Amino acid sequence: MQRELVARAIGGDHEAFTTLVDGSIDRLYAVASLILRDGDRAQDAVQEALVSAWRDLRSLRDPDAWDAWTYRLTVWACYRQARKDRRRTLVELHVVSDPGNEPAMDMGFRIVERDRIERQLGRLPIDQRAVIVLHFYLGRPLTEVADILDIPVGTAKSRLHRGLEALRTALRAEPEADRSLVRDRTA
Repeated sequence: MQRELVARAIGGDHEAFTTLVDGSIDRLYAVASLILRDGDRAQDAVQEALVSAWRDLRSLRDPDAWDAWTYRLTVWACYRQARKDRRRTLVELHVVSDPGNEPAMDMGFRIVERDRIERQLGRLPIDQRAVIVLHFYLGRPLTEVADILDIPVGTAKSRLHRGLEALRTALRAEPEADRSLVRDRTA
């Protein structure tokens, strides 16, 4: 079905392209939001990516690559958005949990821990952040991450490794006062 829609869109069918966009826009926005941490900037990045998709649709050689191609366009648009606005960006992590199934203290600890990770993740360079988001938050294998970002697999592995090492180092280096505050709130 998707392959047929892509083929029709490549041929200039506006309705087919609209159907493809309708099926993709939420996941593209989620990726852009995770990378940019700003809803307006994420919308701008997705819009830019979709305009590029329409304009460059004829360059898509494999209709089955629609998803990876649109992820790539979205990540590139996020890079451009980040360069436009050099203010510090953070990746927004959404806490998804059912409070009825977890003790309140455990839930509070998880929220604080996610906030710690979010703050440090936002301090990473955007190229490392993009690899981490695509790999860990979207569950994409590194080979697909490399394809989406149009980089060699070795580069994706290197960015992931450097990003994770930087996160670990930063989390270990947080002042003891911050960590004791976390323990006090959950004890």
